[in-house]
Amino acid sequence: MTLDSDPALRRKSSITTEKGRGRAHEIVLAARSLLAREGYAGLSMRRVAADAGMSLSNVQHYYASKERLLEALLLYTMDEFQAKMDRIAVAMAGRPQVERFLSTIDMFLDEITDPVTHAIFFEIWALASRHPFASDLMGKMMGRERKAIYGLIRGLNPAIDDDDYMARAVLMVAQVEGLMLFRLDRHARPEQFASVRASVRKVLLTLATVQ
Repeated sequence: MTLDSDPALRRKSSITTEKGRGRAHEIVLAARSLLAREGYAGLSMRRVAADAGMSLSNVQHYYASKERLLEALLLYTMDEFQAKMDRIAVAMAGRPQVERFLSTIDMFLDEITDPVTHAIFFEIWALASRHPFASDLMGKMMGRERKAIYGLIRGLNPAIDDDDYMARAVLMVAQVEGLMLFRLDRHARPEQFASVRASVRKVLLTLATVQ
């Protein structure tokens, strides 16, 4: 997570040092692990402080509330996705756009089956139906995903206009996110995961290229 991407950190000039950024990062990682294990109900600022090896007041210096901490946690997760997309783009420079798209889809499928990522997204989905702040976070997350997918597929087929590509990006995000409901386990059931991966790649490739 970058300093600029976290609104809580942007409000605090005292944490522009490397030490301050390091502490904020440790807090977010501790919260991420705790949220995945215990859910939102178990995500208390006091428990995060204990897991991070800090005092409660120190944690509250960086994140004044559990909601602010959850926002930072989600931004961190999304920034990690973006960083991996950027690394794919660099590694595949000069290769066909469709290959970069498929490599990114493979990365998404791997990430959403990670137990920690899977648990975090489930918690936020559940919260979004009851809490306005979580609904807002979910909206931001989905918006970033749509924008990322749109950037990957735009222009793959010159006959498809930009508005249509945006609509297709919305469908793609919904399909990838919806796979979390099936709790795919690429380690315990590798054959099932390989089959689903192949099917999803085929469907998304069709959406990205067929008029």
